[in-house]
Amino acid sequence: MGLHAERDGQGPPIVLVHGFTQTRRCWGAVATDLAADHEVIRIDAPGHGRSAALAGDLQDGARLVGEAGATATYLGYSMGARLCLHVALATPSLVRGLVLIGGTAGIDDRQERATRRAQDGATADRVRREGVDAFVAGWLRQPLFASLPADAQFHAERLENTAEGLATSIELSGTGSQESLWDRLPELTMPVLLMVGELDLKFTAVAHRMATEIGAHAQVTVVAGAGHAAHLEQPRSVLALLRPWLEGHGL
Repeated sequence: MGLHAERDGQGPPIVLVHGFTQTRRCWGAVATDLAADHEVIRIDAPGHGRSAALAGDLQDGARLVGEAGATATYLGYSMGARLCLHVALATPSLVRGLVLIGGTAGIDDRQERATRRAQDGATADRVRREGVDAFVAGWLRQPLFASLPADAQFHAERLENTAEGLATSIELSGTGSQESLWDRLPELTMPVLLMVGELDLKFTAVAHRMATEIGAHAQVTVVAGAGHAAHLEQPRSVLALLRPWLEGHGL
């Protein structure tokens, strides 16, 4: 059994992998615009949407994402960015180009990683206890999403998720369970675009550090006026930055 995926458009393939609590239907104008001249493959990540029954860690998830997406450009947001990074390192032959929005190579301090793992476990307990509707409402109230407009939250779409699917996802694939990949970043040889929102100071610093580790074929692009979910907050700006990069690399 593989991950659920939906395809739109024709042209060079580009795989979209969403963030935690989202689904394949949470890409908005970015997916619609790209489908004008690309084959857009929107995947439900493990534990989410119609892939809710599939559980696995980031290595398992990367294998499943790669099987669903095949050879393509991979674009991931947040949790999806971490999954796409794992695909690029595990099976680089599949990844023609890599676009990470609000991504990270993990937590390289063991104690900090253990603390985050405990926090992820508490989050899993909370979603099981509260249920999806209440949990998602609370999740979106985090400061991380303070600049995300209500009409770009895709709250209704997130309710397709199940409590157990989300809980298992963050237990197995949360940042606390992710092995640090910082020392493996130089292995990436495909073009890499690291997109971050101007207001997302933490991930802006992470993106610049990642670009330094990857090398000259990595580019950092900062989206003005956007926070963590830059593609939902400022889709036109994201497309205006993304499309020239895709075209410049023949993707």
